[in-house]
Amino acid sequence: MTRSSMLSALAALSLSFLSVGCATVDPAKADRDIRQLVSTQTQAWNAHDAKAWTQDFTDDADFINIVGTVFQGREEIETRHAAIFASIFKTSHANVTVRKLTFPTPDIAVVDTVHEVTGHSGLPPGVQNTQDGLLRTQMRYVMKRTDTGWRIVAGQNTDVKPPPAPRP
Repeated sequence: MTRSSMLSALAALSLSFLSVGCATVDPAKADRDIRQLVSTQTQAWNAHDAKAWTQDFTDDADFINIVGTVFQGREEIETRHAAIFASIFKTSHANVTVRKLTFPTPDIAVVDTVHEVTGHSGLPPGVQNTQDGLLRTQMRYVMKRTDTGWRIVAGQNTDVKPPPAPRP
C-alpha cells in the first residue's frame, strides 16, 4: 500500500468515526437534559442552597453577576451566592424560563433564560426592580457536554431595566 493510499484510508476511517460520533448525538435528549439542569438550579435558588445552585458549573467557570462583577471558578461563584442567599435574597423566589436554546456544536449549548425573582429584601446598588417587587433578569449560559452530563463553563446575568416613566 502506498503512502497516499494509506493516508486516504486513514482519512476515510476518521470521517466514518466522526459521522458515527455525530450520529449518536440526540438533540431532544440534550434539550431535555439542559432544561432539567435549569429546573434543578431553580429549585436550588428557591431553597437558597448555594452549593446545589453551583453544582453544574465547571471548576474553572466564569460568572458575571448582575452588576458586572466577574467570579472566577465554581468555588468563588458558590461563595458569592451563599452570601446573597444569606442576605438580600434570603427569602426570594425565582421563576426561570428557558427563552432560547441553541447548539453551535453537538457538545456546546448556549442557553438564554429569563429569571423573575420576587421576595427579595433589597437589590445591589444600581439594580432596580423591573416592576413593583419583581426583578427580571436575562441569564446566558455557555455549557459543554462532558462524560457526566452538561456543565456550565460561563454565565452572565443582566437585569432588565424598568420601562421609562412617561414624559409629562
